[in-house]
Amino acid sequence: MAKTEKKTETSVKTPVAAKAPVAAEAVKPPAVETKPAVKEAKAPAKKAPAKKAAKPAAKKTAKTAKAPKAASTVKVFVEYQGRQVDLDTILEAVKTASGKKSVKSLEVYVKPEDGAAYYVVNGKDTGKATI
Repeated sequence: MAKTEKKTETSVKTPVAAKAPVAAEAVKPPAVETKPAVKEAKAPAKKAPAKKAAKPAAKKTAKTAKAPKAASTVKVFVEYQGRQVDLDTILEAVKTASGKKSVKSLEVYVKPEDGAAYYVVNGKDTGKATI
């Protein structure tokens, strides 16, 4: 009898090669612009009563424009040893004594015991005005 050899094939299973990790970029879907999520509209709790429609702004005319308020009047007096002189009189005396037509700045120093007002016009011209 012949020996029959039974050949057994042993199949060696080769381990399946581990899949290489796929790059994250390859997995990403194509870039799609997304819009921000729309907030849900809230229902008003209570509806306020309708307001009267605002009147359109009317142009000011001579009839509707208000006249500016009149400036209050101010009077300043200097009194010394029974003599009284108001500020307007002092300023007129200084303007006359200085002879300047264009005055940018004016400083006035009143010395009632001398009956005089000393002045400085435009920071450099000085003088004395009797009051």
